[in-house]
Amino acid sequence: ARKPVPAWRQFLRQFEDVLVIVLLFATAISTVLWLIEREAALPYEAIAILAVVLLNAIIGYLQSSRAASAVAALRQMAAARAHVIRGGRHQEIPSAEVVKGDLLIIEAGDTISADARLLHSAALQMAEAALTGESLPVSKDPSTIAGDVGLGDQLNMLFSGTAATYGHGKAIVTAIGMETEMGRIAGLLESAPEEITPLQKELNRVGKRLAVLVICIAVVMILTILGMQGVQGFSGFFNLLILGVALAVAAVPEGLPTMVTAVLALGVQRMAKRHAIVRHLAAVETLGSANIIASDKTGTLTKNEMTVRAVIMASGRVDFEGTGYAPEGEVKVSGGLPLEGKIRSELKRALTVADRANNAKLEEKEGRWSVHGDPTEGALIAAAQKAGLVASELHSRYERVGEVPFSSERKLMSTVHTDTEKSRLLIFTKGAPDELLARCTQELVGDEKQDLTEERRAALLELNEGLAGEALRTLAVAARELHTNALDDKEAHEGLEQDLLFLGIIGMMDPPREEAKAAVSTALKAGIRPIMITGDHPKTAAVIAAAVGISANGQVLTGTEIEKLSDEAFKQTVREVSVFARVNPDHKLRIVKALQSNGAIVAMTGDGVNDAPALKTADIGVAMGITGTDVSKEAADIVLTDDNYATIVIAVEEGRAIFDNIRKFLRYLLSSNFGEVMTMFFGVLFAKFIGLQGESATVVLPLVATQILWINLVTDGAPALALGIDPAEKDLMNRAPRPQDERIITGPMWAGVVFVGVIMAAGTLLVLDASLPGGFWEGEGDLAYARTMAFTTLVMFQLFNTFNARSDERSAFSGFFRNAWLWAALFFSLILHAAVIYTPFLQHAFSTMALAVSDWFFCAAVASSVLWLRELSKLAIRWQRLCTLTPSSVSPNKSRRSKSS
Repeated sequence: ARKPVPAWRQFLRQFEDVLVIVLLFATAISTVLWLIEREAALPYEAIAILAVVLLNAIIGYLQSSRAASAVAALRQMAAARAHVIRGGRHQEIPSAEVVKGDLLIIEAGDTISADARLLHSAALQMAEAALTGESLPVSKDPSTIAGDVGLGDQLNMLFSGTAATYGHGKAIVTAIGMETEMGRIAGLLESAPEEITPLQKELNRVGKRLAVLVICIAVVMILTILGMQGVQGFSGFFNLLILGVALAVAAVPEGLPTMVTAVLALGVQRMAKRHAIVRHLAAVETLGSANIIASDKTGTLTKNEMTVRAVIMASGRVDFEGTGYAPEGEVKVSGGLPLEGKIRSELKRALTVADRANNAKLEEKEGRWSVHGDPTEGALIAAAQKAGLVASELHSRYERVGEVPFSSERKLMSTVHTDTEKSRLLIFTKGAPDELLARCTQELVGDEKQDLTEERRAALLELNEGLAGEALRTLAVAARELHTNALDDKEAHEGLEQDLLFLGIIGMMDPPREEAKAAVSTALKAGIRPIMITGDHPKTAAVIAAAVGISANGQVLTGTEIEKLSDEAFKQTVREVSVFARVNPDHKLRIVKALQSNGAIVAMTGDGVNDAPALKTADIGVAMGITGTDVSKEAADIVLTDDNYATIVIAVEEGRAIFDNIRKFLRYLLSSNFGEVMTMFFGVLFAKFIGLQGESATVVLPLVATQILWINLVTDGAPALALGIDPAEKDLMNRAPRPQDERIITGPMWAGVVFVGVIMAAGTLLVLDASLPGGFWEGEGDLAYARTMAFTTLVMFQLFNTFNARSDERSAFSGFFRNAWLWAALFFSLILHAAVIYTPFLQHAFSTMALAVSDWFFCAAVASSVLWLRELSKLAIRWQRLCTLTPSSVSPNKSRRSKSS
């Protein structure tokens, strides 16, 4: 990683803005003028400008530091992890903690965290394209290589940053960090571009347009003043220039990108606490537009705590009790018969194969059993122990000497063992019943072998269908004896999984999560269509889908049926079918593309290596944090630390809330700043009518530059940040997804911004007029009093406006006291403003004077008009929307159809 930017340099970056540099230059000139003229005891104006600039810099620095810390914390949460053996124990540690000499355990899907020398390989293949440019996976071999060879030919080495695509192995770490081959290449890179989200790009575009607009207004205002009056001396021209710059600084929310990053980072930290780690900030924006969640079944909609419920063998069915991975629970023969004789012998053989053709491990910690590895394999080990098999005895008798890893194409996994008791070589195979039965020629009955007829094979498949109909996931086991040289003979090796002895079908249940049904219901209300994509049996998929509310009609499309459909026909089919079973990763990718071609914004879950293309293609890729491989996590935008479907829905809700809050503070900042600009512009334009222009035709400005800068600091900072963490609206998940092409600032938002800005300007100038002799409303105060009154009114206008900014339609009094941080920010802003009004030193700096209590009430009464008038406009908007609804459009049936579509 690059060295962090020093804090002092981060602070200095706050002064890189051109307008801020101009203000600093102006501070220096103002100080020089004071030294020459000595009209006051201190250069109050210069001190005030410098203080405001420094405070703005401190606030900007704190915001950017908070955002950087939040993003760094999230990166730490999302950091890859490595499996190592230390002190004889298998451990999972952060990749950053891997050291030379660590023994790495590599499984398919893992990303290698250091350069390592391979010690053992079971058909291990590595994707090294990122390092060598080789497009195809490379088969690894621990054998010694003679002589010097290139990276691509170092078959006994694993390299940092590459990924295992097949098989598994062990390797000892030889280089870490910058010493690795990947580190050497990384050292050639001087810097990496910082991630800029589409939202930030749009805000930059809006900011630039606002800058042009405001600069034009400032120039027009300066030219108007010059035209209506002559500017005498350098001091007068300087003050006019300072005013234009101050107006531009106040009106352009140059801190928007930083504030957006801070709000996004704080929001995704909340998501992380709710088990969703966001890897890319842009995903938060897309979450609000998601209208389809395509998820796996196992572990996402279900608990991922597989439990064997039944084993069917030649002599009958055995049922298991108990839940989870604890090897506790009664084992009994269906029908009440005793577990003895043939059926006991068959059960022992079947579960021996299930236990040995297995890479998982069960562990008990503080009374809780957990599995290291695949949950299905963990359930098989637990079942074997329930049936009385002892793991240590099985391990000593059946030593593993080879393996044919599972692949999605074969849907099988096999291990080769030596039987020390009978001095023979055995292959144990487990996999999908339909695939395995096709490779079996015999069946075990008691201790005897019988030929497997087509009729018996059909009967077994029917029994398998019956288990699937009980929502059980099924797995078949088989075995056969091998020739002693079978592993050496390549031709024989190709046929290891043929002519097998069928031992039984195992039915397991992974019950639906209790929270999954509620989460699916919430998604449907939010206009999000849930889809299930699973490799399980169609009947199992249909039962679980019905249980959680995804699909009640039992309609399921299998991978085989998908392959038969043309692209156009499949595009139509995905509009109607919500459950897909017996699919492989290629089917997943095709499903995602078909949904997207229909205009859908798809959130897609995955955990395997081959899921990576679908995760990358989906609008929001969601990887499983527990069962997911490093490759899938790297391809994903979001990682779920609990593999729970409800967490995806929570992430969507949080994403919508974050986007809503960004709009809230944008609405607030833009309308408040527009009010400032309009106050100054129309104050100069109509100076003669509101008493600001005397008999000498000299135009007096409504507010001085330091007051504008102070308003910008006091009202743009704390209240805007408080709006950025506003609690989510109660109806947030009852709305339809936001169209992805919808602008962050919509037409109605701009209309509200202008409406509020005009009210602020009119009200402020009204108070100014009422405080001065002459004008529309005769007053009795002097200029200092009138400016202080206008200054206070404009500040209070903006504080009242915080409540308006929470929605363009909903009443400001809805959830009026929900955000404690907002009330604290408003109180803090008022205290700061009072300090400017009543502290003698600050009175000199900001050209203010003390106000009476009645003055405060008058300013507050006028400023509150922005709340009441905006309430009336919102009421009109709601009434207009209500009037446009027809009876048919609010009927329950149509509403339900529109949400599902």
